[in-house]
Formats: sequence, C-alpha cells, structure tokens
Amino acid sequence: MSPLPSSTASVQIQQFYDKGLAHASYAVRCGRQVAIIDPARDPQQYYDFADEHEATIVAVIETHPHADFVSSHLEIAQETDAFIYCSKLVQASYSHRAFDDGDRITLGTVELHAINTPGHSPDSISILLMDELAQTRAVFTGDTLFVGDVGRPDLREEEIAGGHKREELAAQLYDSTRRKLMTLPPTTKVYPAHGPGSLCGKTTSPDLDSTIGKELKTNYALQPMSEQEFIKVLLEDQPFVPKYFGHGVQLNKQGALPFEDSIRAVPRLQPTAALENGVLIIDTRPQAEFKQAHLPGAINLQDGGKFETWLGSVVGPQEAFYLIADSQIALDTVIRKTAKIGYETGIKGALLTPPTLPASSLSTVVEHVRERPQDFTIVDIRNRTEAKQPIFANALVIPLPELRERAHEIPTEKPILVHCAGGYRSAAGGSILEAALPGAQIYDLGEAITEFQKQEVH
Repeated sequence: MSPLPSSTASVQIQQFYDKGLAHASYAVRCGRQVAIIDPARDPQQYYDFADEHEATIVAVIETHPHADFVSSHLEIAQETDAFIYCSKLVQASYSHRAFDDGDRITLGTVELHAINTPGHSPDSISILLMDELAQTRAVFTGDTLFVGDVGRPDLREEEIAGGHKREELAAQLYDSTRRKLMTLPPTTKVYPAHGPGSLCGKTTSPDLDSTIGKELKTNYALQPMSEQEFIKVLLEDQPFVPKYFGHGVQLNKQGALPFEDSIRAVPRLQPTAALENGVLIIDTRPQAEFKQAHLPGAINLQDGGKFETWLGSVVGPQEAFYLIADSQIALDTVIRKTAKIGYETGIKGALLTPPTLPASSLSTVVEHVRERPQDFTIVDIRNRTEAKQPIFANALVIPLPELRERAHEIPTEKPILVHCAGGYRSAAGGSILEAALPGAQIYDLGEAITEFQKQEVH
C-alpha cells in the first residue's frame, strides 16, 4: 500500500500496488465514505483501510472488465452493501449502476464524474475527481492512459472477449485521448490501473502516477500525429497476449466468487497421493531443486515476481492442473496467486513435494555451448520483440507461451538448447520440452545466458 498526496485538503487517495501483476487500485476517502476503484481479487486491504479511518465503503467502480486480473468488486458489494458502478456498455451480469458520461457519485465534499474513454476496451471509462469548487483535481484512467503509454487495443479480438477489431478500438482510443483526457487541466493528477511490466501496455514508465501536463510532454502516444499514424504506432510491437486474458474479461463481467472461499475450496492432497495421468503438473519449486528431481512431465514454473502471468500464459483457462510446492507457506502463496487470475478452479489438487521424484534434468555444459553452439538446436523462447536482437545465430524462435503447442516443430537430431533472457522462462521451457519430446536431449542454458548476451554467437 503506497500513500499518495491528497488531491485536495478534504480527500485522501490511497494507492494499492500489486507488483506481480503491475496492478494499481485505489481507495478515495472523503470524510467517512470510501470509493474503491479497480479492486484486486483479495479485498481485505480495502476493508482494513476503511476500518483504519472508521469509514464505510459506499462505492466500487470498475473502469472496465479487466483481462489480466480478477476483481473483487462483487465480493466487496456483497460484504459492504456498496453499489458497483461501471459503464452500461459492459453489459455486466451482476447488479450495478450505470456510470457513463454525465453520471456522478457524491463522496462527502467531492464528486466522481464518469467519462467514457473507449479504446483499450469498448466499455472503458475514466473517473474525474472534482472538488467542491468544481475544479478537476485527479483522473483515474484505468487502462486508457498509463504513465508513458496508453492501453493496448488488441485484447478484445477473441470472441470470448467481444470480437472487437484492434484497428477500430485504436481509433476510439485516439479520440478518447485527444478529445477527452488531453483537454483536462495540465495539473490534473493521473492515476492509472497499471505500472511497469503490465501486458496491458508496452512501454509503461516506472512511475506509478503522473499529471496530464507531464504526459502531454513525455508520452509518445499523446504527441501530435494523425489518427492513422497513431493506429500504426500503437499496434506495432505490442507484447504477447496471455491465454487467460479472455477468460479474465468474462469472469469480471460475471463477478468472481469470494476470494477466501475460493482458496478454501482448492483440493489439498497428501504428498503421496496418486496423480491422474494426463493432467498437467505445475512444479513451483526453485529451478535447482526441480532439475535435481521431479515428477515426469512436470512443468517448472517457479514461484516468483511474475508467476501469475506465466501460469496464465502457459496453461489454458480450461485446463486442469496439479500445483506442487516445497513448503506449506509456499503452497498457500502460489494458490493465492493462482486465484488472482481466476485459475483456482482449475487446480485438481495442491500438494507438497512428493517423497519420490524419479526424473531429473541434464546439466548444461556452458563451455561446450560457447565453443561449439552449432552442436545444438538452439530454441530462443523470448518474446518476438526481444528476439529481434538474437543472441545465437540461426536460433529457432518460439516464445514461451507458444512452446507447448509448437514443440513438435523442433528438430531432435541434435541436442536441444533452450534459452531466454535471464533463466526464469528457460526453466519452464526446458521442462515443457522434456515432457513434449521424450528421448530428446534437452538442455536449459539458465542464468548463464547473461554471459552470451553481449554479442551474437555463431
């Protein structure tokens, strides 16, 4: 929870930041009333904030149905009797109040005004905070405007997410920024729903808040350009779309089940339990432990800063899977992270490390790779934008989110060497290929890749 300066003497704005999902949510308090904007899956932090200030949560506002995390808007409303506000264009199936152009919420001496800002999604809104003198003091921009970027317009193309064309949404975003957000006073504080590392944008700044004036000077997407130029610039080099994004949109339109109830419903298995054949096994232990011994076919997705994102990129939303960790605390942590993206219902069983782990991984001989890289079929599993700067000549580029589906494309005549940019993804990639290509020699370059990054290796 990061304190932010109040926009006026009578209102408090509190930012809550989840670094793993690069997600920012907000509590706006005026007197003893609180509005929550874009809440995370676990609502406890918002209850604690309200209790600390002897205040009541009276409103929960969704700037749009998020793709990258599951919101607790429905749970908070059920727990506190607060109203949920979102655009009528969301066509939400939960009880809510429409919040569109011209609509406002009174919160003590301030007002929150809805402003339709489609583009990232067709149903996106931003929220203007106006003080008692009707001066604009802050704008909560959701995924429409970030610090240094704008929201990507290509996340609603799947039928499950609405089937909206990216070019049409990009054109809407051009209009939303030029005609609405960029016309706000330069001193208006900007509070976005995401920070650095979010896959909802591409060049997000490390700063977690800004002003309209600063963004007009420094944000590439707000510089003078035609609509067609904007569309072209915006659509090029966008990052990959994780498998779970469409599922997230649908779940947020319905409203998710209560967080703690969902956690308790996850089946807990004994380490000695027999696991069903054909069901994915996600082993979240550190890479060194996994390589030493693991269950055959297991995928090594280490618990780390971006576990949720990679789980939802490698595993599809309809797939069942087992979750393994090396301690009860670690297991509880990964279950909770899994629930942040709405995947907890896919957990067939969560268990501690089984006592018998029959498989092991090959150890990479770094010197051999350095001297004779041509002895290997090298698979670069970085994202395509990263792979534009190759580390090894003639490497086969298959980004990690595509690897399970495309493993059959990899020749097995030579030993296979997997690499990414720092070692986390290649641990997952190497284990995926071990499972997909039985009998092949699979090597993971791991963290040693940093020794090769300064120049292309032939």
